Amino acid sequence: MTTDNGPTPFSTARLDAVPLRVAHAEEMAVVLDDPALHTFTGGAPEDADTLRVRYERQTAGSPDPDELWWNWVLRIRGEDCLAGYVQATVRGSRAEIAWVTGTERQGRGYAKEAARGLVAHLLSGGAVRTVIAHIHPDHAASAAVAASAGLVRNGEWEDGEERWVLGEQ
Repeated sequence: MTTDNGPTPFSTARLDAVPLRVAHAEEMAVVLDDPALHTFTGGAPEDADTLRVRYERQTAGSPDPDELWWNWVLRIRGEDCLAGYVQATVRGSRAEIAWVTGTERQGRGYAKEAARGLVAHLLSGGAVRTVIAHIHPDHAASAAVAASAGLVRNGEWEDGEERWVLGEQ
């Protein structure tokens, strides 16, 4: 369940999704320190100080009262380390989601597990009825994650990315 006050934690078989805190910046800077993670999204890895500033903004919430920003870091339960993050931007009954798994943790199914868990978590509260992801057409791994979470291509495009949807449209 999530609330207007922010995200609530959720868990999957191997991951604990913990609400983002500024204190996560140091560890996340290491997790996200690979230019390859930005191949399809642009940008470059950010250092801990830059992430702290970003996390301060994200945890403060959207300046638009009709939009909610929910962000979680993904902790691997058995290893007690962070693997990446998931996020949802919620407006009314629609949530736009995204996920990133650090390069060292890729190929182990964490992104699929996290995305499935995020979608189930968002839909379980009843307020979110539509989940959307935007995926670069050449990013096969993200397409596989979206499909695993139950999203399907709907033929619409935005900023060069294909829209994937689950639920009402």
